[in-house]
Amino acid sequence: MVTSVPRLVIAAPSSGSGKTTVATGLMAAFAARGLAVSPHKVGPDYIDPGYHALATGRAGRNLDAYLCGPELIGPLFAHGARGCDLAVVEGVMGLYDGAAGEGELASTAQVAKLLRAPVVLVVDASSQSRSVAALVHGFASWDPQVRVGGVILNKVASGRHEELLREALDAAGVPVLGALRRVRQVDTPSRHLGLVPVAERRAQAVEAVAAMAAQVSEGCDLEALAALARSAGALPCAAWEPPTAPAERRAVVAVAGGPAFTFSYAEHAELLAAAGAEVVPFDPLRDERLPEGTRGLVIGGGFPEVYAAELSANEPLREAVGALARSGAPVAAECAGLLYLCRELDGRPMCGVLDATARMTGRLTLGYRDAVAVEDSVLAAAGTRMRGHEFHRTAVEPGSGTAPAWGVRAPRRRVEGFVQRGVHASYLHTHWASEPGVARRFVERCRTS
Repeated sequence: MVTSVPRLVIAAPSSGSGKTTVATGLMAAFAARGLAVSPHKVGPDYIDPGYHALATGRAGRNLDAYLCGPELIGPLFAHGARGCDLAVVEGVMGLYDGAAGEGELASTAQVAKLLRAPVVLVVDASSQSRSVAALVHGFASWDPQVRVGGVILNKVASGRHEELLREALDAAGVPVLGALRRVRQVDTPSRHLGLVPVAERRAQAVEAVAAMAAQVSEGCDLEALAALARSAGALPCAAWEPPTAPAERRAVVAVAGGPAFTFSYAEHAELLAAAGAEVVPFDPLRDERLPEGTRGLVIGGGFPEVYAAELSANEPLREAVGALARSGAPVAAECAGLLYLCRELDGRPMCGVLDATARMTGRLTLGYRDAVAVEDSVLAAAGTRMRGHEFHRTAVEPGSGTAPAWGVRAPRRRVEGFVQRGVHASYLHTHWASEPGVARRFVERCRTS
């Protein structure tokens, strides 16, 4: 199968250049023209895809060559972009920045090459004029397989400043596809792990996305950008499909959501459903009971530390989660889910499933991890190797139980997480598309527990 959806990769020389504003604004601007726009994000970021989904009305999807392997980037892209008129892929960090010590792996440049997609470079033009040509020339010529098809200039001070920048880039042979003036920052507030997720500020997020779309529509040549997207090469790969299980009795799997638990990859719910689960979302901030007939529970990442008081106050649900775990039913908890299962978080009672306490710290733990399952669990057999990432400012004491979830190789060899009865709880975020047996195993345990 050949995928020929027009597509652009929005990259930058470094973080903070304006990629999210431009990518989200482009998505919303093209969607406003009646196009079905497929939104994607390079890397493990959960928050930007929420804004992308708001801009397009479609699930924001991640393309991470470290978590899933380079071989799945094309198929996962084709799966998400199926039936769309155009796709916009927001990059991560600087264009050539990837997993530490792994060369180009997981970089925006690698994903652009795997997708055969042209790159639009977003350049923070403040405090420079002619030097912008040297900067763009360096990025455009560093890797001949990366096609930088144009530049969008951000934080342009004036009309005269724009003229100087355009003159310099004319000499460099890279077309300018847009120029965005220095304006008051679009209202996208941040805190300790990045932007505040859409689920926590939906009304304001809608306004922010509309402002991004207006800024991009006014300052960018949308026709030229669409033409560049159509120049993307054909992608000779079949779309990824979640493997289906034989038709059997479906098991209700409750999936935590709402403002406190916003971190999840779209493919996880698709994998669970294909494996025979009836996926039912619930909000631990508001719902006092688990969904009717719950046979398994998935609690992903998010910000329970921000909502510790509210989560603690929902005592009926905490008791229901504890009872489900004690019954031996499958429970998969990642990061925020791990904190929620502890005895307490910052001194406030949580579900008490794990004999551990959690607290906020001033230290950011961030990075990709190679991991191996230490014990048989509802997610994986002992010895199963997976890749994941950590992203938190909290600590759990102790960091592992008598039966740990994972052995982690770097940045130092250690074990972490908890496996007890049907519970698998860990700080590690994983992408189940890389190991579809995870979802099948989990749903099968839901049927038999």
